[in-house]
Amino acid sequence: MADTPPQAKAKAPAEPAERGRTTIADGVVEKIAGLAARDVLGVHAMGSGLSRTFGAVRDRVPGGGKAVTRGVKAEVGEVQTALDLEIVVDYGVAIAGVARAVRENVIAAVERMTGLEVVEVNIAVTDVKLPDEGEDEEEAEPRIQ
Repeated sequence: MADTPPQAKAKAPAEPAERGRTTIADGVVEKIAGLAARDVLGVHAMGSGLSRTFGAVRDRVPGGGKAVTRGVKAEVGEVQTALDLEIVVDYGVAIAGVARAVRENVIAAVERMTGLEVVEVNIAVTDVKLPDEGEDEEEAEPRIQ
């Protein structure tokens, strides 16, 4: 009895989920991570002082909207992603605890929503929000009337 030649064997069609490729843009992962980080108690804002200043100006421009990705940078590959976050914490919180909670929340949200493996989440604490600081010190009193 001879084996059937390989070219004569019928190839089973691929499952529908395997017919094609899905790519996820860096910006998508940045938005997910930014929202997840902001959900953590003790995170006052995202981004460095300079990016927050530019963001405040952009927020005032009609149609500018809030930048959810401010303070978040993602590198996305085919199956993995790495993230860098800049956060501002509230005065009095345990920074290491906030960083750990941010890391856990971001990893859980990104992996659940994208299916990508998060290989690292680097967090830079760029500032501490003091209780007596206003939201925007520049807006405290107008210079001209």
